[in-house]
Amino acid sequence: MAEQQFPYDMMVQEALRSVVRQSLAQVCKDGFRGEHHFYITFKTQAPNVKLPDFLHQQYPDEMTIVLQHQFWNLQVNERYFEVELSFNDKRENLVIPFGAVTGFADPSVKFGLQFDEITSSEPIISKEISLNKTATPTNNVNKKNEKSGEVVSLDQFRKKTDRNN
Repeated sequence: MAEQQFPYDMMVQEALRSVVRQSLAQVCKDGFRGEHHFYITFKTQAPNVKLPDFLHQQYPDEMTIVLQHQFWNLQVNERYFEVELSFNDKRENLVIPFGAVTGFADPSVKFGLQFDEITSSEPIISKEISLNKTATPTNNVNKKNEKSGEVVSLDQFRKKTDRNN
């Protein structure tokens, strides 16, 4: 078997994570249009994830956040995104590196991605790639509905392969 010179699996993961990065950057710029909203699942113990202690205790392995009606100060850069969400009527700041993201979905258009966790603290994309380093923060331009944030499981959107007959 030939030695693998190119880490294609990692390259594909990085390319797909850029979809998440670009989607979040577009929300920073334009807000959500129509029924678009995001479910983002991430590993809470991954390097450089910053959450309040009570969320680490409540979600020791993995957590899903929803960006839809009530979020503030969304900021996106090359390696992570930052957002404020409301938990128990208190705003909390979350910092989530793209390497910690294991799932991304926009149920309004039935779009979803699943990722392998990146365990190193190395940059996800090379420094030569020119991206919007930081998108403009937003204060949730879609304020029609002031629902509170919620944490959901992506299991309801996954296809079940083991079906009991």
